[in-house]
Amino acid sequence: MRSDIMKVIVLNTTEELAAAAAARGAELLRKAVEEKGSARLLLSTGASQLGTLKELVSLPVDWGKVEMFHLDEYVGLPESHGASFRRYLKERFVSKVPLKKAHFVNWEGSIAQNMKALSEEISSAPLDVGFIGIGENAHIAFNDPPADFDTEEPFLLVTLDDACRRQQVGEGWFASPEDVPGQAITASVRQILKCGAILSCVPFKVKAEAVRKTLESPVDPHVPASILKTHPDVTLYLDRESASLAGESLLAAFR
Repeated sequence: MRSDIMKVIVLNTTEELAAAAAARGAELLRKAVEEKGSARLLLSTGASQLGTLKELVSLPVDWGKVEMFHLDEYVGLPESHGASFRRYLKERFVSKVPLKKAHFVNWEGSIAQNMKALSEEISSAPLDVGFIGIGENAHIAFNDPPADFDTEEPFLLVTLDDACRRQQVGEGWFASPEDVPGQAITASVRQILKCGAILSCVPFKVKAEAVRKTLESPVDPHVPASILKTHPDVTLYLDRESASLAGESLLAAFR
């Protein structure tokens, strides 16, 4: 399905993908700081984002003028657990750069009150950049298929599907699907689409089928990432492995 909006960039290696996406993200953050005096960043996590974050923290950005928002988190998983996304971001990003402020998804206490407070914070000003991965089931954040494309609520309490839970095991975060929490708090699809620019970093062979579906499918809640094709400024960064099932003619439609 041809897109006149989404741009797809295929790099030879995961490392090249990470460097290219991070460079573009830093450029956009610097531009926002220059034009507005501050920038707001939405960050995803997971194995696919490790290289990009490592590159991003090494780049020249006035981090003291950047606010970071956290995309999603498991419900019931303590921050001390190795799979905690709060822990992931604190260790790999927040501890590396002197941010203006970091806003985390927090389930402790009242989930409803925490979601309300975070929703108010994220809605108080535009988001400039979002680093948004795509899951093996084509989810974005924890919006598993069929995703809710309509709700305007910034954050949702969702139930994770079996494919999503198997992905977390495959990436090494949990020993078995039964160990993966059944629920998560996630930024909604509509909230993700409010980012001024979306940089979607999707390396690895295990993502190849999700990439193919995302590019080939019409906009469909059963392929949640397909909705990214409606965004006015989205770039999909692939390596050769994740692009391997898309085919040259399909990829050419997005260049």
